[in-house]
Amino acid sequence: MTDKFYLEEAIEDLHSILDMIRWATSRFNDAALYFGHGTDNAWDEALSLTMQALHLPHSLSEHVGDSMLSSRLTKSEREKIAELVLKRVQTRMPLPYITNEAWFCGMPFYVDERVLIPRSPFAELIQNNFEPFVKEAPSHILDMCTGGGCIAIALAHAYPDSQVDAVDISEDALEVADINIQEHQLSHRVYPIHSDLFTNLTGQKYDLIVSNPPYVDAEDMADLPDEYHHEPELALAAGDDGLELVDIMLREAPQYLTDNGWLFIEVGNSEVHMDTRFPGLEVIWLSFENGGQGIFAVNSSTLKNYFNSKD
Repeated sequence: MTDKFYLEEAIEDLHSILDMIRWATSRFNDAALYFGHGTDNAWDEALSLTMQALHLPHSLSEHVGDSMLSSRLTKSEREKIAELVLKRVQTRMPLPYITNEAWFCGMPFYVDERVLIPRSPFAELIQNNFEPFVKEAPSHILDMCTGGGCIAIALAHAYPDSQVDAVDISEDALEVADINIQEHQLSHRVYPIHSDLFTNLTGQKYDLIVSNPPYVDAEDMADLPDEYHHEPELALAAGDDGLELVDIMLREAPQYLTDNGWLFIEVGNSEVHMDTRFPGLEVIWLSFENGGQGIFAVNSSTLKNYFNSKD
C-alpha cells in the first residue's frame, strides 16, 4: 500500500484524537523510525505530534482523561495530523523541526535546522541549581556553544539576578537564539555573542561556565541514524575523539573563570576518550536521576594546577 493510500484512509475512516494517535503510532513503528529528540518511543511521538497539531498542551490528556482523547476531530484537523505523520515518515526529520517546537527545562523553544534540538541532561543540573558545586547564585554566566539558546535561557530563569552570555560560532544559530531570547523576554539579561569559543570574550570573568559543545567522534558520526543528519554537522562533529573543542575550552577556561568558578561540559559518549586526552585531570563525572551521562564538573583551581604542571 502507498503512503497516499494510508493518508486518505486515515482521513476518511478515523475520527477521534485517540484514533489518530494509534494510527500514527502504527505508521511510526512500521517505518522503524528512530526516536531521540524529545521522545523515546512511537506512542509518545504520536501523542506529541497530535497534540501540537491541535494546539493542545501535551499534558491535557493526563488531566482530562479518556474523555479528551475520545473527542471527535474535524476533517481538516485529521488532514493536518495525517500530513504531519506522513512527513515524519517520509523525510525522517525529527518532530521538533517539523513543528518548530522543542521543550527544555519545562519551557517551549523555537527550533529549526539551524540548531540542535535540545535534549541535554543539563536540564536536571539547572533545575537543581548545580548542587552541591555552586554555593552562591552566580552573577555572570557563560553558555558556550549556545545553539538555539535553550540552556542560556533556562539558566537565566534559574538565576533571576544573573547576566548570561550566550556564545556560538554560528551566526545562523544565534539568529535562532535571539528569537528565543525575545520570546522569553530576556533581552535585558541574555546576550547572544558571536565568537569562536573564547576569542571575542577577552577580559570577561564568569562564576559559572556551561557548555554542550560538538562532541561526536568520527566513529559515532558514521553510525548516526537518519534523523540526526537533519541537524547541523557543525554542532555535532568534533574530530576523531570528539574532544577537539573541549581541549581548547579546558586550557583557556581558567582565564575566564573567577577564583571560585566552576566549569561544566557535556561530552556524551566521548567520555571514553577523556583519560587518554587528559591523563591525570581530576574531573567529577555526574549522575542523573532522569537519565543521561557524559557531563563533568571541574573548578578553576583544578584546571590551573593541571595545566600549570604541564608547562
